[in-house]
Amino acid sequence: MPTTILVVDDQASVRQLLHEYLSEHGFRVITASDGQSALYTARRENPDLILLDLMMPHMDGYQFIKQFRQERQTPIIIVTAREEESDAVLGLELGADDYVVKPFRLRELVARIRATLRRVSEEAERTKTLHVGDLWVDVQAHAVKVREKEVYLTPLEFDLLVTLMRAPGRVFTRDELANRLADSGFAGVSSTLNVHIRNLRCKIEKDPGHPEWIETVFGVGYRLRKPE
Repeated sequence: MPTTILVVDDQASVRQLLHEYLSEHGFRVITASDGQSALYTARRENPDLILLDLMMPHMDGYQFIKQFRQERQTPIIIVTAREEESDAVLGLELGADDYVVKPFRLRELVARIRATLRRVSEEAERTKTLHVGDLWVDVQAHAVKVREKEVYLTPLEFDLLVTLMRAPGRVFTRDELANRLADSGFAGVSSTLNVHIRNLRCKIEKDPGHPEWIETVFGVGYRLRKPE
């Protein structure tokens, strides 16, 4: 299946140019004209990489990055005008991966895209094994060990634990967790999330009533507690 690139730019001429050129280089290209429509498209199409303009109506590139980074870690390359080049630094601080300045060489842009995708793939390879304290997860083998003892999780419990372990210390809202698990193909998680958290605690915690790992942040959601 070809790599999917989402091009987000309010100029139709730029969208058309990038669509034609990237398609010629083997990418599947989808487009959006502002940040709001880009959010909808990204959620539906799950692109492999996003090319993002900064100055757009309705929702600009900064707002898009802030909101999208709460949901997914899809690589983002900012495409910015030269007079806005310093503004791209803010985009990087918000979570973008790289930036290119208009007018850009199309060959260079493709090289940047391929380099970013290669780096992300290498990072994903390195994170096939997750480790926090005495808690180990082999993502590829679908195996979990707690204090050297293997435990057996349902597919949903496993995906829930992996989500939390990829960002130890970060608080995930209930809606975030439900949406991420729904993206993995699990329906109806929102109404049963408490049950799945309880079942997961029963399998990995010494004392599920006083959890060492999965901490409830009251009024917000859950997080995987970092060991002290």
